[in-house]
Amino acid sequence: MKQVMYTAEQVKALIEQGKNLILAGDENVLRKLPTGNWIGGTIPYFMAEEGGRFDQTNIYVTELPDYIKNNFIIVYDEFNLNRVYTDIPENGMGFILIPAACNTHLSFSLNAPGFEKFAFKPLLGWITGVNLADLGKVSPKVFNGESGKVIEDGAVVFHMQLPENKISDMSIVNVFEQGQGDTFTFPEDGFQVTDVYVNGQKQNFADYLLENKIDTKLPLVADYYGASVNVSFQQIDKDARRVDLYAPVFQNVEYRCAQPVEDYVNLFESNMPKDDVDSIFFSCNCILNYLYSELENKQTGGITGPITFGEIAYQLLNQTMVYLTIMDK
Repeated sequence: MKQVMYTAEQVKALIEQGKNLILAGDENVLRKLPTGNWIGGTIPYFMAEEGGRFDQTNIYVTELPDYIKNNFIIVYDEFNLNRVYTDIPENGMGFILIPAACNTHLSFSLNAPGFEKFAFKPLLGWITGVNLADLGKVSPKVFNGESGKVIEDGAVVFHMQLPENKISDMSIVNVFEQGQGDTFTFPEDGFQVTDVYVNGQKQNFADYLLENKIDTKLPLVADYYGASVNVSFQQIDKDARRVDLYAPVFQNVEYRCAQPVEDYVNLFESNMPKDDVDSIFFSCNCILNYLYSELENKQTGGITGPITFGEIAYQLLNQTMVYLTIMDK
């Protein structure tokens, strides 16, 4: 298996060699790096060569292949991110990093499906995070290595164009599917929910979850145009009678609680790609999968990547693994 975790000194050498890099690591170690053609996001959790790992001293490195000649970095905010798809080059893709819980994250999560040319070209990436022990104390960040700027609210995107003989393909591994229970619809889009229609009957969502002893480690699942998409629970605020989510629910979409998963690691590996693993350019997995399935020191099919606060495959996802392959046409 190829090396993916590097020391700061090793990454510094790669930057000074002019390599084009996408980096994931703790804020303190990313701040040690010189300017160059790279972007980075904060996270200390990884699927590394030896398995799941918490690491605040090393950096996960994704190097752009040498055949990608036309690449450029753009920083967006919540007001101009709607042009991200139109900025992706022909036969190209965009790699996006957004800090968790900032305004740009919230705006992208709610509005991306309405962006011009949404999903016409691959947009993949992840929501940056922090050590879970530092939640509420330290803000997630993204880095524009070209300028040296550190950003708490915004998105940094590495746009890249593939040569004519190459093509990219983005895939989602989601081990969750809709259960057979009640159907939920919501009166408005958002990350915070009070009211819900349960099989068409209006009631308080927090009350429903508590009264029915719903396992909130399992996400809500909806069918978005033939794909199962998860919405994960953050917390039930009993005092406010409110449910907070890690991704937004949308009006006029039917959700159900996911079917229970007995053996996540085995089920996950059975859904992993078996061929052309070496052609995988990038992959990331969700922090909730890491926690709930106890992935520390466990391998997932030999595929590596940062453990994120949200995955981006065209739009925000939860409790999935996303990967992109680059292949010959």
